[in-house]
Amino acid sequence: MCGRYATTRSAGELSALFESSDETGGIGPDFNVAPTDPVPLVRLAPEGHRLLSLGRWGLLPPWSRSASGAARMINARVETVATSRAYAPSFARRRCLVPADGWYEWVRRADGGRQPYFMTPRDGSVLAFAGIWSVWESAGRSRLTFSVLTTAAVGELAEVHDRMPLLLAAEHWAAWLSPTDEPAALLTPPDAGQLARLEIRPVSPAVGDVRNDGPELITPWSPAGTEVDTEPTLF
Repeated sequence: MCGRYATTRSAGELSALFESSDETGGIGPDFNVAPTDPVPLVRLAPEGHRLLSLGRWGLLPPWSRSASGAARMINARVETVATSRAYAPSFARRRCLVPADGWYEWVRRADGGRQPYFMTPRDGSVLAFAGIWSVWESAGRSRLTFSVLTTAAVGELAEVHDRMPLLLAAEHWAAWLSPTDEPAALLTPPDAGQLARLEIRPVSPAVGDVRNDGPELITPWSPAGTEVDTEPTLF
């Protein structure tokens, strides 16, 4: 699953990259996004243009009685998103792009500890996770919420975790956002070209604490006295 990621670009940068209007009011970098955090996403306005919006990670269907289950709704599996009672309505009509610099996963070490890795483009380009969104209303207030779609991990990424976010190449952004296009053909793992762009980077265990935030969390890291290996052998 994808349970932690980083998104550090400004609203201006993201608006330009995704050719969207900004309704966030401004956003700051977040190097340690955790469930229920407010983060940017790109969706279609009713008029058809793209909007950069601020949503909370963890989709709440309109029929949810409370917000307490949001943290368990951060990921939707591509295998069941079209049939799930919670996710299917959003998948059919309310799809979004979730900008990210990369995502984190943890691997169990031989000594019993857990080593985090940051999966990120080598060239520093933006990633777009496939997402779905919904609006949840309570006590007269509306909350925009979303989930990230996950798929089976492939290639070296499968050595880190058996699941990964569904990554969408720029040429597929319009089709994913369109409420009239059929998205099923886009529910596939990345191809070899996309995989080659990604670095599997060991990073500091400090990312495990959601209170920590800052660029040091995505900097290549190794235990004291050892060299950083940006192409690690995971097992």
